[in-house]
Amino acid sequence: QVQLVESGGGSVQAGGSLRLSCAASGDTIRSLCMAWFRQAPGKEREGVARTPNAGVISSYADSVKGRFTISQDNAKNTLFLQMNSLKVEDTALYYCAADYCHVVNGRIWAPEAYNYWGQGTQVTVSS
Repeated sequence: QVQLVESGGGSVQAGGSLRLSCAASGDTIRSLCMAWFRQAPGKEREGVARTPNAGVISSYADSVKGRFTISQDNAKNTLFLQMNSLKVEDTALYYCAADYCHVVNGRIWAPEAYNYWGQGTQVTVSS
């Protein structure tokens, strides 16, 4: 089955940058619908960014547009999230999620649509 391993989280000051990585195994990321989610303490898990698939371009939550960029390295079977101009409100546990697109079935921002998850990597932004 698909397995996901995340890395790259850490503590940064507001305005700084981090690059998160999600290494996939069990299938190629080209075969999957993939997305980044995040969850802050006491808040619901929310979608952050998703990869393009089947002609649909990558998309982002309004709160991160212009600051975050999702990308992938197919040769390394790895998904990335480049996070720039970080804000305190970006502080959260960030998760990589994946599933076959026919399973996601268009529910790209719904955590329950994805059956494969990484362990999460913590991002903490200080003022």
